[in-house]
Amino acid sequence: MRLSPLILAGLIGTPLMADTYPRQPGVEVQHYVFRLEVTDQSDGLLGEATVTLRLREDGVKAVILDLASVKAGRGMAVRSVSLAGRPVPYTHEDGRLKLALGAARRAGDVLVFEIRYGGVPAAGLKFLVNKHGERGIFSESWPDRAHQWLPVMDHPSAKATAEMVITAPAHDQVISNGRLIETTDLPGQRRRTHWKQDQPLPVWLYTVGIGHFAVHRTTADALPLESWVFPQERESGWRALEDTARQVLGFYSARIGPFPYDKLANVEAAGITGGMESATAISYGEAAFDGRPMTSLVAHEIAHQWFGDAVTEADWDDVWLSEGFATYLTDCFLEHAQGREAFVASLRKERAQVISEEAARPDTPVVHRNLSDTGKVLNAFVYEKAAWVLHMLRNQVGDAAFWRGLQAYFQGHRHGLATTADVRHAMEAASGQNLEPFFHQWLDRPGIPKLQGTWRYEAEARQLVVDLRQTQAGEAFQMPLSLSLGLGGRVETVLLSQKQQCFTFPMSEAPAFVEVDPNTVALIDGPGRLDPPSR
Repeated sequence: MRLSPLILAGLIGTPLMADTYPRQPGVEVQHYVFRLEVTDQSDGLLGEATVTLRLREDGVKAVILDLASVKAGRGMAVRSVSLAGRPVPYTHEDGRLKLALGAARRAGDVLVFEIRYGGVPAAGLKFLVNKHGERGIFSESWPDRAHQWLPVMDHPSAKATAEMVITAPAHDQVISNGRLIETTDLPGQRRRTHWKQDQPLPVWLYTVGIGHFAVHRTTADALPLESWVFPQERESGWRALEDTARQVLGFYSARIGPFPYDKLANVEAAGITGGMESATAISYGEAAFDGRPMTSLVAHEIAHQWFGDAVTEADWDDVWLSEGFATYLTDCFLEHAQGREAFVASLRKERAQVISEEAARPDTPVVHRNLSDTGKVLNAFVYEKAAWVLHMLRNQVGDAAFWRGLQAYFQGHRHGLATTADVRHAMEAASGQNLEPFFHQWLDRPGIPKLQGTWRYEAEARQLVVDLRQTQAGEAFQMPLSLSLGLGGRVETVLLSQKQQCFTFPMSEAPAFVEVDPNTVALIDGPGRLDPPSR
């Protein structure tokens, strides 16, 4: 997910650390089929859901799904629940739909529930008018708003395949995840459209877009590539999306691995800001279609198809595995497409955003601490600081090992779940290094090094003396730091390990300057050049 700057301004992951979502370890959701009907006359929906579950443990007595209750006229009302054609006792309170199983069940049992419901969504699915004055219906389920319109397990760990069977007015088109199975015209100027997603996804990636579109279909190295834009952006929208998407797909496929899905559609949407990486059918907010290049936005959302979509964080504490990866891979694509200067400019901008966020939230690590409020899941740490962590990791292990590790991490967790520890293990295997101290320092510990320093040239000893001080609260960070000594292109690397250190370098004459981190590889808050000696 890529947020606008205005919105964004607003211990290593282990089984012992997790967000507070109430898990059901005895239940595994496998597949959903959602049959939804919408009309021009209402901002509500009629729904039928087929939910296929598998029990992992003996003795499970009930299954709980997330589904918004009705409050102030908005929410979903359940009309009936059945299992194998028989009514199922249920309760629906405070957004939790509890389904009683009755007789004792055994591990391995597969249960197929049929749920009939309907209502006006309070969130998650928006009925609105786009910037051209045309009605449309668009989903926005991030981070846990899918249950506002669908009966689901609304958590990233509950990945499942799904089908969307949408009956809408015949003058509308419908886009969703996966492959198009059916379009059938029905009586009463209605049309049924059926999409099927064959690879498992977390439910916040399930998407629906209903409205008027100009659709262009082409390929990118045999991958079906579609552009769905409002008819008013027919030519400009297609151009903004397709050329960039084709380049991005080629770069990521070569660096990480083949595209993990059967198609990619890029979709203009109303009601969202920035982009949403809904697998195989990415949504881009209508405001982005203003004639300016969409390079970074498209690169960010497509990167998520690998990281966040195919490889999904096991809980909200590790959301950096989505956003940090997409942010840094966007930087890497900019370097590939536009050159080193564009790459460095993006990194410096991101470093400034981290420094600003540190001032506002000084005690916030990248990996969340048992997150309980999903409204606070996103910040500059999980985007920009996490991207910088990957950048520093790449410089620590080396370019070849970094990309090998990234490929192994992707292949090892493709269409599954992952944790921070999984990234570390893949990178350790690729590099042969113990990376636990690195991961702990940059992901679990809040803050970044705040650096101050001075230098002086001692003519009699023919040496340069550089004094460096880490002024942040707490213990010293340990990290390599490069210094450009301002004479003949000389660059030296020192190891920061204490709050105050003095480094000496033999030099035949005084340098013109001493520059910190000349190659932009260190996440520090400090001057680009150290103060010269006072005169």
